[in-house]
Amino acid sequence: MEDELSTVFKALGHPIRRRILDILKDSPKTTGELNDYFPEVTRYAIMKHLSLLVEGNLVVVRREGKYRRNFLNAVPLQKMHNRWIGKYMQSAANSLLNLQSVVEKTGGELDMKVTNQNQSQVFKIEQEVLIDAPREQVFKALTERAGDWWEFRLAPKGVPSEFTFHPVPGGQFTEKWGENQGAVWGNVYYVNAPEEIRLHGHLGMQGAVNSSYTYRLVEKEGSTVLQLSHHASGILQENWEQEHSEGWKYLLGTLLKNYLEQNRSSK
Repeated sequence: MEDELSTVFKALGHPIRRRILDILKDSPKTTGELNDYFPEVTRYAIMKHLSLLVEGNLVVVRREGKYRRNFLNAVPLQKMHNRWIGKYMQSAANSLLNLQSVVEKTGGELDMKVTNQNQSQVFKIEQEVLIDAPREQVFKALTERAGDWWEFRLAPKGVPSEFTFHPVPGGQFTEKWGENQGAVWGNVYYVNAPEEIRLHGHLGMQGAVNSSYTYRLVEKEGSTVLQLSHHASGILQENWEQEHSEGWKYLLGTLLKNYLEQNRSSK
């Protein structure tokens, strides 16, 4: 954990690298597109900065044809946040940050006027988590054992529910409560166990939304790199991308990771 934090702090230690993360926060970029943001810096230097961000696990790279597309991976930043910001401190800190933002935008005067925000039409979330467990165990936990760690529920508050996940083409990831009540979290449309599984699912979003998510599992020295891709388009509320990004970090980077690693260490 300490070595991981040292790598993250090193990656954050240069203003260009922090600026790259700011850019990727809005949307993924190819290396060439990032280079255009820094006309005073050589392409080689940008690639060096990106390498350090990848080493710190703050950037995830996907190859799309001849292009290298870079995505922000906020999981390490969330771990830092969880280490030093408790849930009670978070509320106070957020309130102060919101107040500071309002004051700065209004030149020192508070403006309480509420304005409507444009609805986003698309988002793409890419995250990566290293789990100290074999790939087969991670795949089984993601699918057949999802009910053991998947904390979010669509059932009414206080009503117990059960999950089932059939990791076959045409299978479903469902939550059921009562006799004839329930919800579908995902419909499976591609499986290559234990390497990859793809699903369509709204994941709590409502209305005219097309949403799909993919788990890819890569073996790494006895551990597993879990790669998540979640794409959504349609009539999206402005807060959905942030909520789902934070939700995935919590589900995969905390709940699933702890579930697998604690079970492994107890054996």
